[in-house]
Amino acid sequence: MMKQIIPILMAALTWAHLAAAAQDTSKTSSTTRKSATSHKSATTSKTTPSLLDPASFKEQAPFYFKAKFTTTKGDFVMEVTRSWSPHGADRFYNLVKYHFYDGAAFFRVLPGFVVQFGISPQPEISRVWERATIPDDPPTQANIRGSVTFATAGANTRTTQIFINLGDNSTLNNMGFAPIGRVTSGMDVVDKLFGGYGEGAPDGNGPNQDRMQKEGKAYLEKLFPELDTIKSSEILP
Repeated sequence: MMKQIIPILMAALTWAHLAAAAQDTSKTSSTTRKSATSHKSATTSKTTPSLLDPASFKEQAPFYFKAKFTTTKGDFVMEVTRSWSPHGADRFYNLVKYHFYDGAAFFRVLPGFVVQFGISPQPEISRVWERATIPDDPPTQANIRGSVTFATAGANTRTTQIFINLGDNSTLNNMGFAPIGRVTSGMDVVDKLFGGYGEGAPDGNGPNQDRMQKEGKAYLEKLFPELDTIKSSEILP
């Protein structure tokens, strides 16, 4: 009788063990699924940079990079060195990478002085970037022909506007204008950008920046149709 009971007990123990193992496996599998789901959720919820959210533009620029601009007059390429102006280089890198400048006009072209751009053709985008300032960087390079620099309205007011020096503007160095890079190819294209409207209002008859920000592309197309524009911009590999 005892010989028959032992196998029965052993069988019962074996089945109990297998059942417990199956239950543990089920729990582990469920936990793994939850972990994977949680990871996926965390990944997808990561903030994607949006032109309507300046705070989402947080990438640090490489030590050195090139940005290509395709315009209505042709192409030109800028080379940016981050150490020249770290805050400026980071901002510029993000703006180009996420196509802020696409469609923007070269609204201030003063032969022998500067070519300026950087106001979005979309008023809703201009509105949110108006106060998205970055700290100043001390100038480490000269504002000579071909150098690229952020425009400012005073201390720590740089946002999105850029100018390319058409001549030797070294006097701007003492005013705090810090170049971030330079045009290395296509400067002949920059020289051909339309400059017939002159300085902007209220100092001249050219485009008024306040109206550009509030009315966007429609304002320029109606009153300043000959302005050249940026078709596309990109960070080169």
